[in-house]
Amino acid sequence: MRIAHAGVTGPKSRNQVSRTVMTARLPAVARIPMDEILIGDCIEELRKLPDASVDLVFADPPYNLQLEGALARPDQSVVDAVDDDWDKFASFADYDSFTRAWLSEVRRIMKKDATIFVIGSYHNIFRVGTILQDLGFWILNDIVWRKANPMPNFRGRRFTNAHETMIWASRSAEAKSYTFNYDALKAGNEDCQVRSDWYMPICTGGERLKDDKGRKTHPTQKPEALLARVLLSASNPNDLVLDPFFGSGTTGAVARRLGRKFIGIERDTTYAAAARARIDAVEPLPMEAIAAAPSKRAEPRVAFASVVETGLIKPGTVLMDEKRRYKAIVRADGALTLGPAVGSIHKIGALAQGLPACNGWTFWHFEQRGKLEPIDAMRSTIRASMKEAAE
Repeated sequence: MRIAHAGVTGPKSRNQVSRTVMTARLPAVARIPMDEILIGDCIEELRKLPDASVDLVFADPPYNLQLEGALARPDQSVVDAVDDDWDKFASFADYDSFTRAWLSEVRRIMKKDATIFVIGSYHNIFRVGTILQDLGFWILNDIVWRKANPMPNFRGRRFTNAHETMIWASRSAEAKSYTFNYDALKAGNEDCQVRSDWYMPICTGGERLKDDKGRKTHPTQKPEALLARVLLSASNPNDLVLDPFFGSGTTGAVARRLGRKFIGIERDTTYAAAARARIDAVEPLPMEAIAAAPSKRAEPRVAFASVVETGLIKPGTVLMDEKRRYKAIVRADGALTLGPAVGSIHKIGALAQGLPACNGWTFWHFEQRGKLEPIDAMRSTIRASMKEAAE
């Protein structure tokens, strides 16, 4: 991995030299700087990147903290709060203008089905959310990072700030095929859906980068666990992840470990150098540990009528829920009958429970050798045969 400085260009190829007249008429094609840290102003560097080139964006922009003087602990020691120039703006209007500019460039660079995570605090996240919507992004979730070890509120005049908020958005409302590894996340969460409140500690201990005097290299270094969940949720191996506010390089370190590519933009050379050293020391995980898990949504569609037509479940079979509370009859056309009602496995399952929706494949069961089996097992049998026939 290398750091690319603004204004540096590579040498011309022999083909470029020999065909100067022809190439002068062609538009320049921007190079995609894989696994590089670009040094320079965020917006200027974003403008150099080609359209529709990245799969995921993680942005940790300046929070525009409105701090009122130094913050002291009860023992009068001073808190090492964020007071760097890069986090200061003259007005809310200036901050909004900056936010609109970098988000506009990011949206141009995102592929059609790419998504973006933007993290912030109460100082800025609501302004960012408004601008995201104004620019045409479509908000999918707001995610609360609940900190296991937040900094206490020493003045005792407000609630302790124990969380930050992430907005997860697609490029537009039309983006329907964005990556969300629902099944893999659920499998790693004891077969429960992953919620939108994430409980994990702030960056401390050996993970925290420090200079030769023991001081924090970067004041707002994010924990790798946070970035790992972001990347595992919304990207796949070899996807390209953009971080326009690279800082200490957490996104790059996690991307390298998880087999993703990255582009980082950072204007501070000290931060960039620390990030480069950090990323170069990361050992990528073996492919079997990071390969994309199979998704049920990606499997071929099978209608319940096909299960009936192939004889795996015969017309007249009684289906019931796992607790044997509701019973329905299988019709020859693949619909179910429940009293006078006739409908799909999903519609009848919802009707039986008095619910607006139901996944009939997992709700309905049939009895086989004295044991209840979900009808989804028969769908899996058909999919297996389809796969075998294709091979």
